[in-house]
Amino acid sequence: SLQNDSVVAGGGAIEMELSKFLRDYSRTIPGKQQLLIGAYAKALEIIPRQLCDNAGFDATNILNKLRA
Repeated sequence: SLQNDSVVAGGGAIEMELSKFLRDYSRTIPGKQQLLIGAYAKALEIIPRQLCDNAGFDATNILNKLRA
């Protein structure tokens, strides 16, 4: 059972911040470039998701906390 589910900066924090920045930026530009930048932003979230999975955490819950 999970004893502590708090989120701390560390592995994956930079990737989540870059993902947020790119998502916000992609909303300001038109066309296919918006989709490409959005896809790259989503791809960056694979790193913290994999770290969560490897540590035995619920990746969806942790990533939602990181996005917030």
